[in-house]
Amino acid sequence: MSGAVGPHASPAPTEGRDFAGMAAIVTGGASGIGAATAALLLRRGARVAVLDRDPAGAPPGTVPVTADVTDDAAVRAAVAAAVDALGGALDTLVGNAGIGAVGTVEDNPDEEWRHVLDVNLLGLVRTARAALPHLRRTAAARPGRASITHTCSIAATAGLPQRALYGASKGAVLSLTLAMAADHVREGIRVNCVNPGTADTLWIGRLLDQAPDPAAERAALHARQPTGRMVTADEVAAAIVHLASPAASGITGASLAVDGGMQGLRLRPSP
Repeated sequence: MSGAVGPHASPAPTEGRDFAGMAAIVTGGASGIGAATAALLLRRGARVAVLDRDPAGAPPGTVPVTADVTDDAAVRAAVAAAVDALGGALDTLVGNAGIGAVGTVEDNPDEEWRHVLDVNLLGLVRTARAALPHLRRTAAARPGRASITHTCSIAATAGLPQRALYGASKGAVLSLTLAMAADHVREGIRVNCVNPGTADTLWIGRLLDQAPDPAAERAALHARQPTGRMVTADEVAAAIVHLASPAASGITGASLAVDGGMQGLRLRPSP
């Protein structure tokens, strides 16, 4: 039924060709939200390169490039190779590569803290650093088209149990987004982020597999979002692509929640 809202409902997408002639890089684009974003950019007319440690799952039609975002030299080489494969230009960067972590501050050792921050925060820094020279050329030649969009999280703006390390890494991503937006706005480069709620991805699936009662845990994750369901990778991708689009040329320094109302709504208990 059209317009239904339930555990598996999602709106039908409406797509144009607003990225025709544009080139995009998506990090972590071989699975989950990244793959959904790369595929949507492709359908909207962009030439797309996927940077991933294992790009085997990159959507058909994209340019797969192997890159570990914890290695600065590898990131620089991968971005250069991607830009070359895309025709020598870059219009938009989607910084999506990231990993999860579960636990309180007592549970995650220092080594894990360093690794998660290295991927989730410094991975964005390294990729942006390599992409900025290309984005500046785009901004000068085609105003309104250059952008960077980060995948952040509801964990940046809401306290979630067992997410101390993950929340800290994503809180840093939110602050980084705002600082970068201020640094680059006068260069014509927009910087925004999307804050997904609990997204029904492979990572969540693996987390549920470790629970004593996976079905009950899945139901609890659905229930904690006011819509009654986890968000989908496609819904998050739609928000990322919107912020990256030239149609959003007036938006910078923004964080867009795609969380089923989890951050902003306070509902009374169901009768």
